[in-house]
Amino acid sequence: MMELDHYTPAVATLVLGVIGLLILSRLSQRASNIDKPSLVLQLVFWGAGLAVVVALVVALPLEANVRGQILSLIGVVLTAIIALSSTTFVSNAMAGIMLQATRPFKPGDFILVNGVFGRVTRRSLVSTRIQTETRDFTNLPNLLLVTQPVTVQHREGTIIQADVSLGYDVHHSFAERELLKAAEGAGLTDPYVLVAELLDHAVVYRAAGFLEDVVNPLTARSQLRQKMLDELHGAGIEIASPNIMAQRQQSGDTQTFPTEVLKKVTRSSADKPEAKIFDSAHAAANVQALREQIGEIRVEIDAQEEKIKAASDETRASETSVLKSLERRLKWLESQEEA
Repeated sequence: MMELDHYTPAVATLVLGVIGLLILSRLSQRASNIDKPSLVLQLVFWGAGLAVVVALVVALPLEANVRGQILSLIGVVLTAIIALSSTTFVSNAMAGIMLQATRPFKPGDFILVNGVFGRVTRRSLVSTRIQTETRDFTNLPNLLLVTQPVTVQHREGTIIQADVSLGYDVHHSFAERELLKAAEGAGLTDPYVLVAELLDHAVVYRAAGFLEDVVNPLTARSQLRQKMLDELHGAGIEIASPNIMAQRQQSGDTQTFPTEVLKKVTRSSADKPEAKIFDSAHAAANVQALREQIGEIRVEIDAQEEKIKAASDETRASETSVLKSLERRLKWLESQEEA
């Protein structure tokens, strides 16, 4: 009976440890099912598992040297596991911790990485699962998401665009008019058309517009292409392809260029496309410029205060007026920065 009492702490440690691990496992599974990041719970789960093993060894009625040897063996095994898997598991785990800290995307976001496009469904310690256009699931190692550029679709709206090749006999004003109509017909706001490239056989035009409903980007892109076909074919404009050779008998002095030109193309928005495409970058640049101005004004205020201290009674009033003007300027700039 006395010998069994020696094992009571070890049994109690084992039972409590198993119960704790089961609770952590259930919490981690529940967090995953509701698409919430469970990285912290997974780290806690593995750390708790290691702690249970160590506590069990300590609680066992063993001699001090035997207990020390077992703990040393656990340390050696753990070190060997980390060393052998340092290029895969540990690297992905560290990348997962970095993603958890920076949070460049979250479940529900559309991302594009290494040519793979999909919607994030789950993030774990070592990988991130996305659902692709074919409804299949793809697990991306977290290390890939840290070392490769990741494009995250803007939640507050994104730019939908599509390219088309038209012949040199179509003036760009006609092409722009029809493509703008196509973008508007596809439900895009602030549409615009760019001449993307001049090829040997055709001109590549890029029709684009702003999509507010970012939940259905594939449908929006398909609708844009459909409207482009409808508008171009309806206007009698032929779509050029490098795989189809159209041979037309012409005299030697015949040149291929547009015979008609539109004087003006009506746009639905007077803003240039850069204002919509790089809106966040423009805002950041404006904020940075304001902060630089605020810093310069503060330096001038400090210098003006020193001038007032050294000024005579005759000039102190004018110097104080300059200081008040600078302070009003600083207050206005700070209000602009907050806005």
